[in-house]
Amino acid sequence: MQLGGIHHLTAISAKPRENLAFYTGLLGMRLVKKTVNQDDVSAYHLFYADGKANPGTDLTFFDFPAAPERRGTNSISRTGLRVAGEKTLGYWRDRLKKAGAATRDIIEVDGRLTLPFEDGEGQRLVLVDDAGVGPASPWERSPVPSEHQIRGLGPIVLTVHELSRTAFVLTEIMNMRRVREYAAHGAEIHVFEMGEAKGQSSPAAELHVLEDKASPVARQGAGGVHHVAFRTPDETQYHAWTQRLNELRIPNSGEIDRFYFRSLYFREPNGILFEIATDGPGFATDEPIEALGEKLALPPFLEPRRAAIEAGLKPISCIL
Repeated sequence: MQLGGIHHLTAISAKPRENLAFYTGLLGMRLVKKTVNQDDVSAYHLFYADGKANPGTDLTFFDFPAAPERRGTNSISRTGLRVAGEKTLGYWRDRLKKAGAATRDIIEVDGRLTLPFEDGEGQRLVLVDDAGVGPASPWERSPVPSEHQIRGLGPIVLTVHELSRTAFVLTEIMNMRRVREYAAHGAEIHVFEMGEAKGQSSPAAELHVLEDKASPVARQGAGGVHHVAFRTPDETQYHAWTQRLNELRIPNSGEIDRFYFRSLYFREPNGILFEIATDGPGFATDEPIEALGEKLALPPFLEPRRAAIEAGLKPISCIL
């Protein structure tokens, strides 16, 4: 029973209009689902992905009117976005600098070229050259040329107070493999991979974990990350993961139907929220693929409350 890689990552924004403009207008990602947080319907849940809304490409945001994140340990500290090639990284360096985004120089990290940058709320991101390996689904209406578009997520970087406890859960419970270490920014970073092919994973199937015992514990807020989700291919394996967590007496949410996928949540020992999510049914379940994200989408159990939900949401314009 193996996880297939990163499914999605959910972050927090206090400025949904600016968020929408940054991720669709500047980064050229597709808004594939404009819906609400199913646990707090006063907040948008915005999903940005590739042209076909493939699992593993979703960067999502809760619209929470929160104070800025206090950075620290026991948090998801940087989100990788995969692109293809050194030329593409040069394109992004120039595009981000021209837009006034906070960005650094292209540097090699763990044998891959990378370009760290931040959005307007301080969300820590990094473009990672994945050498164009694997399928890609560009969005034909993106302002970014197809060869330079973001291909998906990964790797995801965690900062934890006690590495051994997180490593135990990743390897002994989630069946990841600890494959290597590398030094970056004065710290040793440990790489864990998912999938069947040992030592051959792409950044789409990696977690990078560093230990930080000195910093205070992070406080979630705008510009920070809420949780990371991992891919499981079908409901049979999803149920098996639920059974595994229960048998090991790991506190968890129980199975939750999010309509677009099925979810199972739990916290690793340092407190970071993990989710296991199914690849399907997918975002085209209630909208045609060509019209994803153009209207407010609600799962069937929220549809009877549409008028009240729409009345409670801030208007945001779609940039398509």
